[in-house]
Amino acid sequence: MAKARIRKGDKVMVIAGKDREKSGKVKKVDFEKNRVIVEKLNMIKRHTRPGMGTQGGILEKEASIHLSNVMLFCDKCDKPVRVGFKILADKSKVRVCKSCDELLDK
Repeated sequence: MAKARIRKGDKVMVIAGKDREKSGKVKKVDFEKNRVIVEKLNMIKRHTRPGMGTQGGILEKEASIHLSNVMLFCDKCDKPVRVGFKILADKSKVRVCKSCDELLDK
């Protein structure tokens, strides 16, 4: 697994766009397109036709947000922070908060 700054399950805050200053949990990360899907943020309406076994109508779902528009949320600092990396004594690479040097990987 690649050591990414933002991963699935992280708590992030949106710093740009219509959902600015809202936070949520990351559902999916697309590394090829540099985009994330955050729970209940950037909601769009999708008009679908009825198909085989599916009901048509207007569905609301999350759209992706570019990685540059979200920041990882540090629980200790209680604010969005920049992410750094540190190599521990056992040669493992972990993410750290740039503000308080707290380990972000549990």
